[in-house]
Amino acid sequence: MRFTRYCRSLLSTPAMAVERYTKSHQSGADISMVDLEDSVPPARKEEARHLAEEFFALPSAKLARSAVRINTLSGPDGLRDLIAIARYRVKPDLVLIPMAESPRDIEIAAGALAADCPETEFLAVVETPLGIEHAPAIAAAGHRLRGLVFGSADYAFAVGARLSWEALSHARGRVVNSARAAGVEAMDAPFFEVSDLVGLRREAGLARDFGFSGKIAVHPRQLELINEMFSPDEELLERARRVVAAGLENGRSVTVVDGVMVGMPFFEASQRLIEQFDPPRPDVPPHSHPSQRSQHSQHSQHRPQDHAPTDPPTHPTEK
Repeated sequence: MRFTRYCRSLLSTPAMAVERYTKSHQSGADISMVDLEDSVPPARKEEARHLAEEFFALPSAKLARSAVRINTLSGPDGLRDLIAIARYRVKPDLVLIPMAESPRDIEIAAGALAADCPETEFLAVVETPLGIEHAPAIAAAGHRLRGLVFGSADYAFAVGARLSWEALSHARGRVVNSARAAGVEAMDAPFFEVSDLVGLRREAGLARDFGFSGKIAVHPRQLELINEMFSPDEELLERARRVVAAGLENGRSVTVVDGVMVGMPFFEASQRLIEQFDPPRPDVPPHSHPSQRSQHSQHSQHRPQDHAPTDPPTHPTEK
């Protein structure tokens, strides 16, 4: 498992649905995205680009990371999207690049936005057979690329596979391994049965155990469950506190916690988990909270979006 607040969940809103912009930002998703691609008919692409600028200018946009999904860069609409984004008065935090099939897709986006959007980051959507084959190179395409997103529907259609976990497990595994090898995040595809929360829980659990950082939501009602599944529970947090406390007591040398031998990888992972999901409470003195100890001051600059595993390994030999 790997926990991060960077992209546990992503909610997409069609660019034409302006009345839903504020609700999207307020939904609780880690990433609130306006879509210029599939949800916009070809004849209204230019109108959508114009409308989408307001998505980032709203006061509510500060409640989550704001993103935009552009059109594929193999066609003119994707390039027009980048030109429009560069002129937005408020820039997006993230740009999703669909149908990514080579590092060149990320290089084109980075080059187009280098001058006007230097802080904007990228997520590459891997959803074709060629994209899966080139996933390792795509994941390593530059420091502004923050993760890979698996697109199950397009991939299943392209290879003639069923849209099931078992049928797509190889592609999912390749996406996760490629992302982790490059030190970036990995987001799983949506679960399309909006009313089936039992099925969503099962698939989100499988995605989490596979190593995905989070999952895309197709409806706001899915967000609470997705965020829950990609966040540590109290039992795991309590164990992380015990591991950190044990490390502080013995100078971070190998020791035993709950009958398990733990060492430096456990201390580091537990510390990061606490910093992201168990921040100090105002009513607790700083010295009593593990993440505030001076011995760990080197971790105090860790940001939720940093690329590092944040849950302790489950076996002493794991790194």
